[in-house]
Amino acid sequence: MTSSLARRQILGAGIALGATALIGGTAQAAPGTARSWPMEFSLPNGWGPEGVAIGSGPYAYFGSIATGGVYRVNLTNGKGKVVHRGLGRMTVGLKADSWGRLFLAGGSSGELRVVDAHSGALLANHVVAGENSFVNDVLLTRDAAWFTESFSAQLFKLPLGRQGRIGAPESLTLSGDWVQSGFTSNGISLTPDGSALLVTNAAVDGGSLMRVNPRTGVARKVDLGDTTLPSGDGLVLVGRTLYVVQPNPNQVDVIRLNRSGTRGTAVGVIRDDRFDLPTTAAAYQGRLYLPNSRFTTPDRDENTPYNAVSVPLV
Repeated sequence: MTSSLARRQILGAGIALGATALIGGTAQAAPGTARSWPMEFSLPNGWGPEGVAIGSGPYAYFGSIATGGVYRVNLTNGKGKVVHRGLGRMTVGLKADSWGRLFLAGGSSGELRVVDAHSGALLANHVVAGENSFVNDVLLTRDAAWFTESFSAQLFKLPLGRQGRIGAPESLTLSGDWVQSGFTSNGISLTPDGSALLVTNAAVDGGSLMRVNPRTGVARKVDLGDTTLPSGDGLVLVGRTLYVVQPNPNQVDVIRLNRSGTRGTAVGVIRDDRFDLPTTAAAYQGRLYLPNSRFTTPDRDENTPYNAVSVPLV
């Protein structure tokens, strides 16, 4: 099952990355070493995790497609608690900034939400898309939060001003090499030099990566040689290395990019027996942390167990 089909399961069932140079909430080093921390930890039963974010920490935040809530885990010991109970509408992708806020992609609700990472209070909520939409993933840069919308050829932008002030939402139409065909876009990141956005596209050449001009919306296909990304989901950029989570084959593709992000070369694949359709990832202290979505598990309900795992960076 591809990532697109996984999201269609969510919609049909009616279940009620960061680039270190430019993300506002870049994780800071914590005492000790991640090698001694838990490599796997539980999430609440029935949580239905999809997205993960790591801010200044060591704390990871996992969104829930079941409730829209956010669960915070202390990575040093695996203990966690619900910090945002949600609005009864799904949370898909999320990112944390240096102002102690979480930016949430609202999936089929068409919402862009912002919550306080400590108190869980809802700080902002913008409805930007209607029926048959899916606000999927989010990227933070110094001056904006960018959101993908999987069912239309556009991105949404929340401008970020001085002191992190949040502006009114804007939309950016995608053009150029962009092809829209049903559930198309998914993960979003930056080029290594920060000059453009990188967005997955399931419709072009069996699954590809697009480089998008953030001012014009013009998209150009990134030259990855023979590499395709049919189930390309979450993107994590560490230096010039892009980690592409692919739920369907249960793997993370590792791609070395040039600085401008116009070309990339596959340099490895991360597989792990503990993967159960991970959807995205976040990097911290030399490791990737991935939530297992378990999208193919039959009869998922409020008693279904969920977890997250970590693997070393390549």
